[in-house]
Amino acid sequence: MRPWVLSEVNYGYVKEHPYEVAVLPLGATEPHNLHLPYGTDTFEATELGLRACEQAHERGARVVLLPTIPLGTETNLAAFPLALNLNPSTLLAVIRDVVRSLELSGIRKLLLLNSHGGNDFKPVLRELTGTTTVHLFLCDWFRGLTADVQQRLFREPGDHAGALETAFGLACFPGLVARDAATGGLRADAGSMARNRFDAVRRGWVALSRPWHLLTTNTGAGNPHEATAAQGEEVVRIASERLADFLVELADSPVDERFPFE
Repeated sequence: MRPWVLSEVNYGYVKEHPYEVAVLPLGATEPHNLHLPYGTDTFEATELGLRACEQAHERGARVVLLPTIPLGTETNLAAFPLALNLNPSTLLAVIRDVVRSLELSGIRKLLLLNSHGGNDFKPVLRELTGTTTVHLFLCDWFRGLTADVQQRLFREPGDHAGALETAFGLACFPGLVARDAATGGLRADAGSMARNRFDAVRRGWVALSRPWHLLTTNTGAGNPHEATAAQGEEVVRIASERLADFLVELADSPVDERFPFE
């Protein structure tokens, strides 16, 4: 039994060891180029959550990892088979119900650990603020948390199933990364993306929801072929250490009238 993993503990343990912080990993089920499994985002969120919560627990933090939600918003990839979609409003309802369960259990701090770029949870935080005693925090680990590491390790980390995610897979679930039987190389295309016809979109001045079947060939966005397991392990190590530091600090911080401010 790992005491920081809710699905492994029993009621006898929970009665005697109340938790201070919960971590909810959020993934997706979708194609990831030709070489990565449909559960890539789910595996990533789970792995980071396990490592970070273990490290925080070993430092005395009363933290618990909730079961990973394996479905996310897939409207961009709807044209591809078995991209399993939960609309943003559905995800909001699911998270609201989880938050209510935590509230009833006396947990006042929750970290949403998101691993899917199609999920946008800032509106969830805004909508739930003021409706619950649970304080919500959000980490999209593939953005700010590891931005400096990605810049150092990769020429181009990629948008989806590129070098970053492929390196993560090679480090943490190598048996599920498909290789060409003849050459041993990745069974993946180059992950090239179609050029948008509008200059304002290309410059980032205007945003849109991207239809992935027009943007990509085999759902990959970013070249995965430079990826190595060593790169992936470095990303995971640093990300989990940084998350653990935050979880320890969060667990130690009292919920008073000025929380989370000084």
